[in-house]
Amino acid sequence: MAESLGSIASLVSSPWIYALVAVSVLLDIFLPVLPSGVLVITAATAAAAGSGAAAAGRVPQDVPDILVLTLCAATASVLGDLAVYRLAWRGGARLDRAIARSRRLTTAQERLGGALARGGGALVVLARFAPAGRSVVSLVAGSAHRRIREFLPWSALAGLAWAAYSVALGYFGGQWLGATWLATAVSLVALFGAGAGAAYLMRRQPRTTEAS
Repeated sequence: MAESLGSIASLVSSPWIYALVAVSVLLDIFLPVLPSGVLVITAATAAAAGSGAAAAGRVPQDVPDILVLTLCAATASVLGDLAVYRLAWRGGARLDRAIARSRRLTTAQERLGGALARGGGALVVLARFAPAGRSVVSLVAGSAHRRIREFLPWSALAGLAWAAYSVALGYFGGQWLGATWLATAVSLVALFGAGAGAAYLMRRQPRTTEAS
């Protein structure tokens, strides 16, 4: 167990953590089971440990820079969104028929198209926190041939909001609880809680719209 913890610690304190975070965030739009949020939070917790050591007058080990970590995760998130958006754009009639057979995707297409057309993409930001919501939104935006200038700004805002929230959870959790597994666990619970809340709000929105 000690060796395993040591390996994780050495990885987090390595510059390769940025590449690992970027690849994980980029690919989890295709494989939502990838632990991109876990990696971001763990790296941010390590950053909190480094700042704590510096404040105590000790020379910290190489730890992730929280600003670079945030920008890295946000950029990878947007690139992943754009990859799925472009693939869905070129999907053709077969993809359109697949979406038409799915009530969930059809509903999402209608809601997202209306939101983007009105200049409001809060749904894109909300979906970034929901499990697989990012995948659905990017797929629907591309398949509906929404203009890139309607989708990209909201994708960028969503990626930055998610990255900043995840880094803040890990960093402040590490500041308050120390660089321990407890801090990481509490931060992950908060991240998953935000995802559950986002999914709940997305499920409620159609009913609210119908009622109005």
